[in-house]
Amino acid sequence: MLKSNGIVPSKLPCGYVPVDMDVSPFDNSNTSKEGVSRTYKGCDGYAPMFAYIGSEGYLANLELREGKQHCQKGTPRFLDETINICRQLTDEPLLFRLDSGNDSAENIGILLERGCYFIIKRNLRKESKEDWLQMAKDNSKDITHPRDGKAVYIGSDWKEIIYQAGDGTTKHAVIRMGYEIIERTIDKKGQFLLVPDIETNVWWTNTGFTDREVIGHYHAHGESEQFHSELKTDMDLERLPSGKFETNELVLELAILSYNILRMIGQETLGKRNPRQKRAVKRRRHRTVINNLVNIACHVTEHARKLIIGLGKSNVWRDVFQRVYYAFEYFAL
Repeated sequence: MLKSNGIVPSKLPCGYVPVDMDVSPFDNSNTSKEGVSRTYKGCDGYAPMFAYIGSEGYLANLELREGKQHCQKGTPRFLDETINICRQLTDEPLLFRLDSGNDSAENIGILLERGCYFIIKRNLRKESKEDWLQMAKDNSKDITHPRDGKAVYIGSDWKEIIYQAGDGTTKHAVIRMGYEIIERTIDKKGQFLLVPDIETNVWWTNTGFTDREVIGHYHAHGESEQFHSELKTDMDLERLPSGKFETNELVLELAILSYNILRMIGQETLGKRNPRQKRAVKRRRHRTVINNLVNIACHVTEHARKLIIGLGKSNVWRDVFQRVYYAFEYFAL
């Protein structure tokens, strides 16, 4: 649908097109729907996986999953499928951003073999925080002290991983790890700590970004939480309607169309004559689009075999509505 309407996901200033993949639990508590089970958020529901492309957050792919399913189960296949979809939308290099739940050599292998770039939060598992802190103290050249009792060490290290390629052969690769190690001996309220608090943040990456750029790009991955919110709250899709898993799966597949149509409408309203706003916006929430353009007040008249929509002159969205109407006059699914 996006390609047939000439939509090209925008890229970051660095030239990469971001692809954010993440799981977002759907709370379906107090129901007996097929597939509803305990999620990692502590509620009963589903745990679908989503993939958004571009700075605008177009929904490229999704998969409905049982609530108890681990986020990595089925992800390699979903990742490969998402790459194929994204390749149809853009020829620009893709930058995949994933959370620590998807820290897997299999995922990294797929991305390397498919020629994609990535920033994946590492799951340190049983690795010692103290060892990471000592390594950072010995090697980091970027050390800052934002306040008394807080030291931040930023740098890179490298580690070899082993993965299995698509043809079944075993391959080795040395992957860069960007890290941000924070040591606190005094908390933010001025209380001295008997034992220093150590926070370790480590990311796999094959990009040429600086260490701080890697951190910044991963933090931008958090914007995908807003996309989840638009699906679950603005579109009211969190509590799925059916008791059958396959029916709910179909509902979510159709939601891809609805979500992207609303996103396209929202993006069309930007950068031209619009109602006054307090600040510059790069993306309109679905709730804004629904309230001001989909549910716009109008008077419908049928005259001379024509359907006439009359919008009140006092409605500040009337010009925007007209522009959007003509922009999608030849819309194609």
